[in-house]
Amino acid sequence: MLHDTLQKISKLYHEYPRTFWIVIVITFIDRIGGSLLFPFFALYITSKFNVGMTDVGVLFAAFSVSSFAGSAVGGALTDRFGRKGIIVFGLIASSFSTVAMGLINSFQAFFFLALFVGILTDVAGPAHQAMIADILPEEKRADGYGILRVAFNLSVVIGPAIGGLLAARSYLLLFLSDAVISLLTVILIAIFLPETKPQAHPDAPQETMAGTFAGYGQVFRNTAFMLFLGAVSLQVFTYMNMNTSLGVYLRNEHGTLESGYGLLLSMNAAMVVLMQFPITRRITKYPPMLMMAFGTFLYALGFSMFGYTSTFVWFIIAMVIITVGEMIVAPVSQALVASFAPEDMRGRYMAVSGFSWGIPYAVGPYLAGLIIDGPKPYLLWYAAGLVGLLSTIAFLALYRIRGKQEQKVETLPEDVAL
Repeated sequence: MLHDTLQKISKLYHEYPRTFWIVIVITFIDRIGGSLLFPFFALYITSKFNVGMTDVGVLFAAFSVSSFAGSAVGGALTDRFGRKGIIVFGLIASSFSTVAMGLINSFQAFFFLALFVGILTDVAGPAHQAMIADILPEEKRADGYGILRVAFNLSVVIGPAIGGLLAARSYLLLFLSDAVISLLTVILIAIFLPETKPQAHPDAPQETMAGTFAGYGQVFRNTAFMLFLGAVSLQVFTYMNMNTSLGVYLRNEHGTLESGYGLLLSMNAAMVVLMQFPITRRITKYPPMLMMAFGTFLYALGFSMFGYTSTFVWFIIAMVIITVGEMIVAPVSQALVASFAPEDMRGRYMAVSGFSWGIPYAVGPYLAGLIIDGPKPYLLWYAAGLVGLLSTIAFLALYRIRGKQEQKVETLPEDVAL
């Protein structure tokens, strides 16, 4: 039994290049720091500054809006200069800004710092995503993103549990720990991770900086890509509640402690670690848009359950349903974004794809805060379920459109088929 398991692990390891595994290990270490802090961010703000979730929503909106600028700049610089340097810059900026957040005692000062931090810390986002697309061929990307999620969630198994213990002693310990881990990751990247940006053809004209930024126009003119991002945005309006509103809602309405919320998140991550890769390998044979619809429907079902259940056992069941949906949606979505992007524009496509997350995180927490701070907080979860169903319908429509387009292509003569 052990011998067979080791053989499977060895076979899996040799299916992917060494650079890919370096990215996986570095991601795991870096995300331990993030998972210590981010799940408790809303809890920290509401308790330290004595503000409601509406104020937290405004703060998240400010952070997300400024991150749009950072992501746009980072996407262009990633395509022009490469991935490695942009990632290192983002980590260093993140470490110093994280410490500053832990030391500030005024909510107004915290708000303005969030604007600045959003620009700096999201610069590296497109570079991270483009790197996997650089390393792996298209047929391997869904599996590769699935493995990346396993590493990400293995860190989340550890992070929230430790974060809950640290938060009980001092929230400042969360900020300091995240900063130290970011700086450690910088050292590892500098030593072990090579640049992955594809080499341009020697005869290709050198793109100017203005031309690089002008390339975003080409991305926004890709109608199919923008419709896909619209469906994803609706989906994220549902999903974003897990790391923003859920912890506060469970604490306020059901008396669930930070440790209980941390346990739900750790369970979510443990399921991904154990089940993500087998699930990804099984779903790659099905149409990706259909899988996006199925996974999003599970989101709608799972999140809506928090509105009509009141015991921790049912909270666990809801989280299981959400996690299965997440394991279907996440790798397929990332692989689809990579498939839309030309090789020399991956950074910019990844940056624009980030808007499908940034916009919901800019607006969603504020809207959720209005409901949570109102007389009927449970209505948030019915609203989340409804938006999830709308996203499901959108993915089904895209699946039908794509199927019709493929049928048209098959009926064309070979010399004119696209």
